[in-house]
Amino acid sequence: MYEKIDAYVQQLIRESTPDRTVWNIEKIRQGKSASWNYIDGCMMTALLAMTEITGDDQYENFAESCIDYFVREDGSILSYEPDKFNLDDINEGRVLFPLYWKTGKEKYKKAAYMLRQQLREQPRTFEGNFWHKAIYPNQVWLDGLYMAQPFYALFEREFGEGDFSDTLSQIENVRAHMYDPAKGLYYHGYDASRTAFWADPVTGCSKNFWLRSIGWYAVALADLCEILPDGKSKERICELLRELIEGADRYADPDTGIYWQVVDQVGREGNYLETSGSSMLAYAMLKGARLCVLDQKYTAKGQKTFRGIVDKYLSFQDGTLNLGGICLVAGLGPENNFAIPRSSVWRNSLQLNLDALRVLRLLGSLRHCQLILTGGHAKFLFEGAREV
Repeated sequence: MYEKIDAYVQQLIRESTPDRTVWNIEKIRQGKSASWNYIDGCMMTALLAMTEITGDDQYENFAESCIDYFVREDGSILSYEPDKFNLDDINEGRVLFPLYWKTGKEKYKKAAYMLRQQLREQPRTFEGNFWHKAIYPNQVWLDGLYMAQPFYALFEREFGEGDFSDTLSQIENVRAHMYDPAKGLYYHGYDASRTAFWADPVTGCSKNFWLRSIGWYAVALADLCEILPDGKSKERICELLRELIEGADRYADPDTGIYWQVVDQVGREGNYLETSGSSMLAYAMLKGARLCVLDQKYTAKGQKTFRGIVDKYLSFQDGTLNLGGICLVAGLGPENNFAIPRSSVWRNSLQLNLDALRVLRLLGSLRHCQLILTGGHAKFLFEGAREV
């Protein structure tokens, strides 16, 4: 199976160009031009790691060609619009650091400084957290922590003063406002103004515990545990990762190890065992155990979740990879987006059997799990379906 996955990744690279990446098939189908985006960012991170793991330069070379296409000599980025203050646009920037150190191209360093400038100007809640996007004032989403904080920490480590206090402060705010200690889970969103249509008027939180948002956050914490140097900030983030994984663990399906789309509504009609968020939790468990941040029992638990996904949802047909059980979208806004019913998370989540071009973004997580199983070290990112 792993040989088929690797061959398929290579095929997709051959069929892609920097301005038309076939794993971002939604953009192609919509006739949109290429843009700087978090979907490609996750894939670029995975490709760099693939070269690190296998020693095969074809993956890194393609990733570099993509980044080189978007980053101009003065460090400006094709299609990037900083005045949107979209945290999603920060994510692809994390590959700028290894590419700069590899190539010595100053434009990559300049681009990293440009993205860092967005974070300096990013609007914040009164507690000090970045808004998710300018169009979502005062809102903090768990996925935004993944989109911005690993880049932020990498910048501080590589080009900054090594001050990680802001990252830790924002994560502490998330713990204070978005964590339910009784459930052991995090809410997807928090509105500091309590005015969003989905916000609880008292707590400011959204209504449900959405699996993929928790998965994004788990991956963010796991990556930060690797990025940060030893010290109090790292110790606290590792502690929060342990708390998150231990809290989520109680909701895993005992037979498959997969987690439910609405995590705490186990077995409820309309709910289902969901692939993307479960893959992220498997990633966090395996990486946390490898880094000795989590108890080693989570190696077996992460493997079980991974194998459960493969056995239940992954299939090969006529040389293509197919994966079921993926939530297409469960965003919190905007309010006037009537195309998506929002009475409950499982109603506005479409359980689809997607073709391989739309689920390639899982392969980073699959490959990560394979390498853990065979004793290797991996640093892959899983990218789920698109958020609104």
